Amino acid sequence: MALTIVISDRDAATKLVTVVGKLDTTTSPQFDEDVAPALSAGASVTVLDLADLSYISSAGLRSVFKARKMMESKGGALLLVNVQPQVQKVFEIVKAMPVQTVFRSVTELDQYLDYMQKKVKDGAEPT
Repeated sequence: MALTIVISDRDAATKLVTVVGKLDTTTSPQFDEDVAPALSAGASVTVLDLADLSYISSAGLRSVFKARKMMESKGGALLLVNVQPQVQKVFEIVKAMPVQTVFRSVTELDQYLDYMQKKVKDGAEPT
């Protein structure tokens, strides 16, 4: 199965990367190449929408981990949304992503980001 990557701007600070297909040994080089521009852009947050990612292998995990490291190296964050149960299980098994960076939906992500911004605005540093 081919891998399809669609990159869009959610807002000035956030890139949304929709991943469709399987992320494995065959497709991970394409993922790395296609996602690199979004990671190096000025956005402080990159969101991977995995609603249509049906499978991830260890090579796919390495690609996601590499993307996370790239965002963190510039003070940004990589967040995951709409993770399918079988893919979520792989992340749980290898503990590759901190639990606070994985969200069930874009709505849940937006609620979390709203909460964190309100805490900062009110003078209480988020934990």
